[in-house]
Amino acid sequence: MIEILVSLPPAFIFLITLIYFDSYKLVKITTIILVIFVGFAAALISFAITKFLLTNFSFELSLYTKYVSPIIEETIKASFIIYMISKKQIGFTVDAAIYGFAIGAGFSFIENIYYLNVLESSNLFLWIIRGFGTAVMHGGTTAIFSIITKNLFDRSESLKFKNFLLALISAIIIHSFFNHLLLPAVTITVLQLILLPALLVFVFQRSELALQEWMDSNIDNEVEILDQINKGIFSESHAGEYLLSLRNKFSGIVLSDMLCLIRIHLELSVRAKGVLLLRKAGLPVLIEEEVKDKLEELKYLENSIGTTGKLAVAPIFKTSTRDLWQLFMLGK
Repeated sequence: MIEILVSLPPAFIFLITLIYFDSYKLVKITTIILVIFVGFAAALISFAITKFLLTNFSFELSLYTKYVSPIIEETIKASFIIYMISKKQIGFTVDAAIYGFAIGAGFSFIENIYYLNVLESSNLFLWIIRGFGTAVMHGGTTAIFSIITKNLFDRSESLKFKNFLLALISAIIIHSFFNHLLLPAVTITVLQLILLPALLVFVFQRSELALQEWMDSNIDNEVEILDQINKGIFSESHAGEYLLSLRNKFSGIVLSDMLCLIRIHLELSVRAKGVLLLRKAGLPVLIEEEVKDKLEELKYLENSIGTTGKLAVAPIFKTSTRDLWQLFMLGK
């Protein structure tokens, strides 16, 4: 029982702490549970690949642990994060860190259960290292991958191969360094327990500051444009004049759909910022059916104006990664 208590819970305690310090509470518990199960699956897949390679190829176990397993394990753990970012399901760096650590925690849980069954060791020190060292390492490397990938994705607005490859190499190097045991295991564990929280605290502070600046800089402009549309004076603004200049290229129906697209997107964006403020204040949030209807209408309008129409309206209405994430959040 003592071996279980020191090897299995630490990574999850660390994860719960991350969730607690997320001021806006943007990640849902149900999604985190799903991501933990993804970590379970990643561990089982890694185990199957490892068993196949060690059975069919003459790898020396120590070399495999130092150079091959970090590549396999980090790549499998990272794949779901890449999927979530590419689908615009992660809005901010804090979310990425939490989801990344959750996958690592799920992975380490299965791995430690395996070792509890196959290692006949009553050495408590071994299980402390596995719980506070290896398990936290798995969460930390995937969290670091998620943080780097999310930041690079936000800068380029596209998930380029070189971006996530850089993040993946960073995670693999950290994992490999841990497995090399160049320092005593207890020293590596202590250093990890000092450096990883410091890194995540820094990320949380920067992400929250960026979120606040983003909300402050955008909401005034969005409210102003919405007010112009609702008062019927949008055509008198520079953005309205540009939209009218497209009359020779698009039909009146398409121009009308463009205006509706702008209005609905802005309404949802302003409402999403309200949701963020409510969550930060710890107040209950209710997403009305009206919001879901507007999201459906938004999809219809995007299809109606087509790719050319969306490109034409881009100068006055640019859909950023965070904007897309807002819509995903509201839809949930």
